[in-house]
Amino acid sequence: MKIFSVYKTSLIAFAFIAFFNVSIFAQTSRYFPNAENWETRTPQQVKIDAAKLKEAIDFAVENEAKAPRDQELGQLQTFGREPFGEIIGLTKPRGEMTGIIIKNGFIVAEWGEPFRVDMTHSVTKSFITAAVGLAFDRKIIRDLNAPVYKEMAPVAAYNSLARFDDAEKFGKAKFLELFETEHNKKITWDNLLRQTSDWQGSLWGKPDWADRPDRDNSTWLTKKRSEPGTVYEYNDTRVNLLALCALNVWRKPLPQVLKENLMDEIGASGSWRWHGYENSFVLIDGQIMQSVSGGGHWGGGMFISARDMARFGLLFLRRGKWNNKQIISEDFLKRAETPGAAEPTYGYMNFFLNTDQKLYKNAPEGTIAILGNGTNIIYFDRKNDLLIVARWIENSKVDEFLGKVIASLGESAASSKK
Repeated sequence: MKIFSVYKTSLIAFAFIAFFNVSIFAQTSRYFPNAENWETRTPQQVKIDAAKLKEAIDFAVENEAKAPRDQELGQLQTFGREPFGEIIGLTKPRGEMTGIIIKNGFIVAEWGEPFRVDMTHSVTKSFITAAVGLAFDRKIIRDLNAPVYKEMAPVAAYNSLARFDDAEKFGKAKFLELFETEHNKKITWDNLLRQTSDWQGSLWGKPDWADRPDRDNSTWLTKKRSEPGTVYEYNDTRVNLLALCALNVWRKPLPQVLKENLMDEIGASGSWRWHGYENSFVLIDGQIMQSVSGGGHWGGGMFISARDMARFGLLFLRRGKWNNKQIISEDFLKRAETPGAAEPTYGYMNFFLNTDQKLYKNAPEGTIAILGNGTNIIYFDRKNDLLIVARWIENSKVDEFLGKVIASLGESAASSKK
């Protein structure tokens, strides 16, 4: 009996060790590309129908965006007629229609110019979200539901020509007044991240009401403010406000924050750059810093390759984890991916959620697209372990393109759309 007891105990111990080792293997077996190389697989190796995948890629190439490749001209044609719509940041002509399909972490297909650095427009907003997430995880921001103004030091705009002995400025504010009104004092980090703040003010020469202004111009200066959190409104002035607030709490430029804490960790190249505006410089701790923009609406924003966009997307596909390191917490990402009460297809910016398939009827429920003008898209689907980066595809064709890629995965993927 004693021998049997020892034998039984050994079997239990062996089973536990085996289970533990399998669990560890399951957690670490997912492929992550290193900084020097991203491995490829054929469609057949990852059980993708090669003919259907080619059909999807051909469809994307045939439906390249019709807007001008010259992004300066494109900006003038779309936003240039808005009040105060002038470009105040850098722009750059774009390259060819480009895309990457990634399955199980491996590159399965790639076309266009995946290493070319281009503007990525409002995909930039997700990098601001990442910077806020990094601050939240480090308790630099302690409560995302707390009013932002409580954590704001006075912000001094930098102007090399400014004079403090100017009598015309006597008695006037010397700092940027971001949260001085009763309404603005109620605004939380969560409100800004969800674009539900209805913040009132002007930043970098762009009033909040001048971005996508109401057709009824009589309401521009008289609009009644909505309670923060209750109304969704896509607004780049308020996005730039969040970027400035994040800079203020980090006390160092957001591109530096992103490079040191995220982009280097995921093996991104050194070719990306994040720009602000000609007038978006501030003084913090005696240093001149540029507050970056959240997109290319007035120029600036993130200039990046499709390959680096794909690394960024893979981080989110893997729930903020890269190899064995948690770069952004699952707690923060759960918040970012939760539909807002005011807009069920929007989480934190610029996470567009396919809630009830309202965003893309040809893509599964629960998938997420990080979107920007162009169209630039980082699409990730955890159920199918699928990541898609597409640049310069006609916006009205995105849903059909996604549907064709998903169809190439087989019946199980198609059934997951329901």
